[in-house]
Amino acid sequence: MAATSPLLTLKIDVDTYRGTRLGVGNLVRMLRAHGANATFLFSLGPDHTGWALRRALRPGFFSKVARTSVLEHYGLKTLMYGALLPGPDIGRRCASELRAVRDAGFECGIHTWDHVLWQDKVAARDEAWTREMMRKAARRHIAVFGVAPHTHGAAGWQMNAAAFAEHDAAGYLYASDGRVRLDDRGALIDPSSGPHRVVAGGRLIDCVQLPTTLPTLDELLGRAIDGTTITVDNVAAHLLSLTASAPRDHVYTLHAELEGQKLAPVFEQLLLGWRAQGYRFGAMADYYDKVRHAPLPTSPLGWGELPGRSGRVIMQDGAP
Repeated sequence: MAATSPLLTLKIDVDTYRGTRLGVGNLVRMLRAHGANATFLFSLGPDHTGWALRRALRPGFFSKVARTSVLEHYGLKTLMYGALLPGPDIGRRCASELRAVRDAGFECGIHTWDHVLWQDKVAARDEAWTREMMRKAARRHIAVFGVAPHTHGAAGWQMNAAAFAEHDAAGYLYASDGRVRLDDRGALIDPSSGPHRVVAGGRLIDCVQLPTTLPTLDELLGRAIDGTTITVDNVAAHLLSLTASAPRDHVYTLHAELEGQKLAPVFEQLLLGWRAQGYRFGAMADYYDKVRHAPLPTSPLGWGELPGRSGRVIMQDGAP
């Protein structure tokens, strides 16, 4: 496909031990069958998914659990890690699975050290805590892959000023830590949203941000949009409707726990549909190469909310 075709960057978040063991290999096979490139971002420390139950009082948490069949996709055992069962160390126990992704030719980077701990705590934590969490993940990356990490995608799209500064300290050229504003259908509110640089802690961060520009499956499933309930049978068609008109570069975040397992047929439909719409598939490195010489806008460290997701996330041009 021509290099001038719009780029659909596939960013794969791997949150859990189960997702690493079961979903990652499935996604590698699917992507290779379709000739699609992608970036895998790994959780490299303990799986404490069970701690997520502490979010029970957050507005919208239970409605999301009901809509997206969390138990079905994550499994009872995963939901007990850190609560009733010790959390398995993903990077140590799944090192061979991680290296197999690299050996298959895919870009690998850091999602986090401890997914739930980062997602629930980083926004309010200080520089020392943040830096240690990120460097712990970096050390594990070196232990698994034999090289230093070069990119990052924040767990739960949660960051703070110190985390952005650590990107520059680590020498990352690009990362995908945030989102853009979407309307109730999941369409872009501002068509100019996309690659940018963040102003955080009073400084302009050199590391380029490649934000996710499309809704995720868990943000869509079970919701009523335009009078129709979004289900596994029509969610691919809905996502494809968002990319059909006025083609442009996009970043789509998928999860090894969803598209890599029971929602694999949905991802298959998306790959076929996006290819038919004229998109070519790329990794975050491909997107960075495309925009690295272009003048990029800046955005202050800001937050916003998204339809179908509880809580606030880092957002381009969001509120302080």
